[in-house]
Amino acid sequence: MRSVSPMKRNVRSVIKHIVMILASLVMIYPLLWMLVSSLRPNAMIFREPGILLTTFEFNNYVQGWNALSHPFSHFLLNSAIVVFGSILANLVACSMAAYAFARLDFKFKVPMFALMLLTIMLPIHVVIIPQYILFSNFGWVNTFLPLIIPKLLATDAFFIFLMVQFIRGIPKDLDEAARIDGAGQIRIFAQVILPLMTPALATTAIFTFMWTWNDFFSQLIYLTSPDMYTVPLALRAFVDSTGTSNWGALFAMSIISIIPLFLIFLAGQRFLIKGMATTGIK
Repeated sequence: MRSVSPMKRNVRSVIKHIVMILASLVMIYPLLWMLVSSLRPNAMIFREPGILLTTFEFNNYVQGWNALSHPFSHFLLNSAIVVFGSILANLVACSMAAYAFARLDFKFKVPMFALMLLTIMLPIHVVIIPQYILFSNFGWVNTFLPLIIPKLLATDAFFIFLMVQFIRGIPKDLDEAARIDGAGQIRIFAQVILPLMTPALATTAIFTFMWTWNDFFSQLIYLTSPDMYTVPLALRAFVDSTGTSNWGALFAMSIISIIPLFLIFLAGQRFLIKGMATTGIK
């Protein structure tokens, strides 16, 4: 076979990188447009579709921060409570359920695991009505409890499956060595398996953060008072059905709301890649 000359390889590499850069710009353009729009007066936002700034309207951030019944920090705090409660619940419950499926032997283990996987295909719209009736009878509507407590029951099957695949990759010799030293199942899980599950736990935490922070439907159903609004509901409050929406303030607060997502993703990117690559999801 003829070998490709270094010149041709360099040309192909340059073309490939140019195509990737152009594709990246196309994907990031909506974000850049939103950032630029947050610095424009309302009258110019939809009049100029480009991303070149001619004026800087920093007042949009001031107005957006104080436009609603509470400062925007109040809604950021509400979202933080829901997000970190969900992360903690998922890490505890899903890791224990995954250890049971991966390491313990019990009756109906295989059918229960299959049933658990089937729940991944079950859309939330199917269960939201009975869940709402149940939580309403508990008096949990307009509280954060319906958004956090169900996760303590290991209801996110995707994360259980992710951790099960990761635990199956851990040699059972470690369990046997700990059992010879007199360790029980709880100690094996807490001191042997759990410390080795850092990539899977980090992946679970990152996905839970992103999905919960961006969740609009569930929070819209259960949170009815403006005092309990999270970031997605607060952003929706900027949109006025009469057509007089403060778009500049909306885009400004949207930029602020996605900053935590970028920081969390950048901080945990290496754990995310390692966790996905070592759990059999390829």
